[in-house]
Amino acid sequence: MRIGELAQKSGLTTSKIRFYERIGLLKAVDRRSNGYRTYSSQAVTILGLITTAQRAGFALDEIRTLLPSDLQHWDRDALMDALTRKIADIEALQARLTQSKAHLLRLVEDIQARPEGMDCAANAHRVLTNMLAGPSDNLDITPDDLRLLDRTGQDRTGQDRSSSVREQRTQQKSCFALNPSQKGRDFSCGCTS
Repeated sequence: MRIGELAQKSGLTTSKIRFYERIGLLKAVDRRSNGYRTYSSQAVTILGLITTAQRAGFALDEIRTLLPSDLQHWDRDALMDALTRKIADIEALQARLTQSKAHLLRLVEDIQARPEGMDCAANAHRVLTNMLAGPSDNLDITPDDLRLLDRTGQDRTGQDRSSSVREQRTQQKSCFALNPSQKGRDFSCGCTS
């Protein structure tokens, strides 16, 4: 079959088919004397395998090492090893995503739990202190980071300067912006300035 027909049967573009051929994933190609490519019916199956493997998270290099030149001769052990490793990778990613989601949900709750009458700068300090003092299994936070945060409320003489810092930050309306595109929205307390 010609490349147009293969593209129609596989659901891929002709440029993607040529790309897979160029990088050595699609080898079921013959050239006619007129220069046209012809593909065997096995090419549809190979392209389906490539697409399915990519959706499962395999990189093209991984697919190249697993895909036999002849679909009748699979290396079962290598295939099972690759599939098992990919499952472990997915499980590890799921665990990291679950931790990240839980951390972000705790952060949102803490931001929304601003005590009545607390200004934005004080709430920002409270939220950051809670964040840094909490479980840090998925954060790269050290005890030095906690000490640095505690020092932000004192000047060089050890005197408390948090009220002047709070006033300055309130005047500048710049306490911990969540997203620069959300002008006027404050990270620490959810208020608008």
